[in-house]
Amino acid sequence: MTTLNTDNLLADYPIFFEEGLKGRRILFDNIEPLIKNLSAPFKKEILGYSENNIPIYKITLGNGKTKILVWSQMHGNESTGTKALFDFFNYVKKQKKNTSIYIKTIIENCTIEFIPLLNPDGAILFTRENAHKIDLNRDAVEQKAIESRILCRELERFNPSFCFNLHDQRSVFNIKGTSNPATISFLAPSEDKNRSLTKGRKETMSVIVAMNNFLQKIIPNHIGRYTDEFYPTATGDNFQKLGYNTVLIECGHYKNDYDRDITRKFNFLALLQGFYYIATTTNYANYKDYFNIPNNDMLFLDKIYKNVKMPNNKIQDVGIQYVFKYHNHKLEKEEHVEKIGDLTNYHTSSIIKSKNLCFNQLKLSNS
Repeated sequence: MTTLNTDNLLADYPIFFEEGLKGRRILFDNIEPLIKNLSAPFKKEILGYSENNIPIYKITLGNGKTKILVWSQMHGNESTGTKALFDFFNYVKKQKKNTSIYIKTIIENCTIEFIPLLNPDGAILFTRENAHKIDLNRDAVEQKAIESRILCRELERFNPSFCFNLHDQRSVFNIKGTSNPATISFLAPSEDKNRSLTKGRKETMSVIVAMNNFLQKIIPNHIGRYTDEFYPTATGDNFQKLGYNTVLIECGHYKNDYDRDITRKFNFLALLQGFYYIATTTNYANYKDYFNIPNNDMLFLDKIYKNVKMPNNKIQDVGIQYVFKYHNHKLEKEEHVEKIGDLTNYHTSSIIKSKNLCFNQLKLSNS
């Protein structure tokens, strides 16, 4: 059996939910006490230090022959994967006395290394980039950043069969052909501009198919496929090209979940299913359904103001995306104009209609 049973996992998830990690801004100071409280079967080690000398930890689980490397928050403002990892650690800890078949199988067949916070400096500032304004996800070739070198050095030393690269995506994405936001999106990164269907990509796709099939039972029509355009300097593309099968998971929006504390559950479940599938599979031929996962579209807006009177006296719709910025020692959610015009074809869960609403009355961050 390579598919999890959803019933107990969904019922018991509140037990695994890590209460110490909530909201979008997750720092090293938040995870450090949780890491220190981890005991067997986990092993802990500091791989190195960020540009600002903050520790970057590696946490190891299992002793099986199949190696899996997982990292989160290479973009400091993308923390949903980090929260999901600590939910997974809690799941393992809760099973310690009466080990579930899932964890027992994973531990016996896999060795998994987790880097839960690769970019702690960026997390503090709530930015994609590190302290020197380097995007780690575009630094796989030059490796200018210390954090990039730490990741690549561990990749080469550990030599994993599979990697999981955890990110967050903006709420602009919907599932193509639906009004649903793209809550989870998957990608098997391309190895070249032709997006060649190599053996490694097929194996990566097979793992994604298993995760998608599982999640479709829980949040049907909320799972999409991220664009597989080849990026020559991107981490996933280069790791895949080097022969390290890399699953990219992008966490997105779920209704009213701007803190991503519901989406993290689906990320946790996807990871557990992915690990279990790898632990129990020898044949990765089931990849073709990857192409049946609908593409992400970009037709979702956080809010739409209908029939707004513009400064030129035209009546237009105004589409809003929320932008999160760190100001004055707190994270603030601002309304940012994304689209202006006839937004009939766009989707949202919040429509404001008014006959007398003027554009200059809206409190917008970029108006």
